[in-house]
Amino acid sequence: MRFMKKQMIDNKILKFCFLMLAVVMSSCSDYLDKTPDDASSKTMEDIFSNQLYTERFLLKTYSYLPPENNYNDNFAHSPWSGASDEMNLTWTYPMCKKMNSGSWDASMIEENCNIWTELYRGIRQCNLFLENVVNSPVDEATKNMWIGEVHFLRGLFHFFLLRNYGPIPIIDHSLKMDEKYYYVRNTFDQCIDFIVTEFQQCIDSKVPIAYTNTSGSIVTSKYGRVTKAAALAMKSRVLLYAASPLFNGNADYVNYKNEDGTLLFGAKDDGKWQLAANAALECITQVEQSGHYKLYHSKTDDPYNNYAEIFLPGNKWNEEILFARNKGTSFGNNIHQEQCMSPNGMGGWSGLSPTQEMVDAYEMSDGTTPIVGYNIDGSPIINSESKYCEEGVAEVAGKYHPAGISNMYANREPRFYATINFNGQQWRGRTLEFFYGGKDGMQNSSVDYSSTGYLLRKTSDEEVNIVAGTGGQIEIAIYARLAEIYLNYAEALNEAKGPIDEVYKYVNLIRNRSGLPNLRIGLSKEEMRERIHHERRIELAFEAGHRYFDCHRWKIAEIVDNGDIHGMNINAGLEHYFERTRISKRIFEKKHYLFPVPQAEINKRIGVVQSPLW
Repeated sequence: MRFMKKQMIDNKILKFCFLMLAVVMSSCSDYLDKTPDDASSKTMEDIFSNQLYTERFLLKTYSYLPPENNYNDNFAHSPWSGASDEMNLTWTYPMCKKMNSGSWDASMIEENCNIWTELYRGIRQCNLFLENVVNSPVDEATKNMWIGEVHFLRGLFHFFLLRNYGPIPIIDHSLKMDEKYYYVRNTFDQCIDFIVTEFQQCIDSKVPIAYTNTSGSIVTSKYGRVTKAAALAMKSRVLLYAASPLFNGNADYVNYKNEDGTLLFGAKDDGKWQLAANAALECITQVEQSGHYKLYHSKTDDPYNNYAEIFLPGNKWNEEILFARNKGTSFGNNIHQEQCMSPNGMGGWSGLSPTQEMVDAYEMSDGTTPIVGYNIDGSPIINSESKYCEEGVAEVAGKYHPAGISNMYANREPRFYATINFNGQQWRGRTLEFFYGGKDGMQNSSVDYSSTGYLLRKTSDEEVNIVAGTGGQIEIAIYARLAEIYLNYAEALNEAKGPIDEVYKYVNLIRNRSGLPNLRIGLSKEEMRERIHHERRIELAFEAGHRYFDCHRWKIAEIVDNGDIHGMNINAGLEHYFERTRISKRIFEKKHYLFPVPQAEINKRIGVVQSPLW
């Protein structure tokens, strides 16, 4: 595994040798006139006097999109699931482990997760394109479309910075070597306005809502390119974040200011929830009316398949996906990811281990909540109405599980079985054994084993044979899908107007798709908020950092990410395996709501103040 990790890092480095490496404070003037393709010989004039080179320059801009479902490799810049209450990674090196322990600071952030530098490199690439494409011999319609794509990407890179660092310097032009470098943080509202404007420029451009041919069929060669659907979706998300408690009236940030005294956060504005609701509804209306997007349902409309198939490589680019990218690796397929999430007894590394807290969150098949809280000793407070039980085994097989499994896994909702692999479940032709001495558990000489007694099943392809190296396919990293926008709309509308019928409608559409009943009528605004938070946790689990950023924007990370996490007793044989066991204690301080700016950037004294509380 260490060799593979090194190989992937080496390939990553080689890849970026062909990219434009000049950043906000670059001192390498040679890079200012080079193209990512044939960098040794082409100038900007050469690139933008040729249509092919111009498009290649555009496509290189996409390479700065982080693969948000690569949970374990630091160069992927996606520590989100492992740093939330969703997952515990088996290995010690990933950035999320430092975040779990609270042992991270501004001096090491760049080395371990250089989001700041990489995204500003992407922004520079966008700026260079927008400044030079006017000279390209491309027809005006195509040029307008490409400009729309790049405005979207420039806005998205700024948003990815914003969600991590709060207010950031807006860089809307390529910096020159003779330019005075002094770039303070813009206010939060200025950042939001800029990002939304960038997305709107894409929406108003010639970028289509979906790439189709003359017969109306989707053009597969355009998969991964920015569409109007992508811009509408991300506009919805950024306005939802802007309305949320972390950024909207947060008392902890009321005095956060630039060196000149400019306050960076404004007063609380509840009207932002309605803006977010409007943007979500605009997205839903336009993408559905286009006829190209809808909630995914399997051919049999089976609740398990309705959910599981969305994420399978063999079903990628289905009608629910609004924005995604092919997640290529140095291996050319998903074998590496499968190794990370598969049992050691099947040739995997058992690295992606959901927590007991995540397992507990799934409802029963009838929609009742099994566990409503925890006692001081970590034991669960069980809802007696749910018929949930942790004693004994299931004597009868269920629709999605075999007989003989622990009762704690019996009769759970379909999304549980589509997301979590647990002891006793069937996978790749046999029964999983995560207990000590089991085929997939800790062995005397074992290094790679599940640290919680669970492994991630969602996105995993059961047809892959890791040992033989067969069955691998190119998978996609999903940035936005329609189900998220339904939940964005429900959340924002509930905050703006309370639990009106439209709120129920969109939450229930998500639940019904996965075989769950409608929410109870008569919920209060606070009760509906809790239900929406729960639904996002389950529906969007292990996707695009949703849980991490949701807990941060709701300001509950100091609770859910601060304390013990649990799993099964992986050090015991089968007799004592099903005992809830403390895996580790996590530390979360209020300063952790935002990333620190790399200390090297602060030391440049260009006007950027450190993030709040760091």
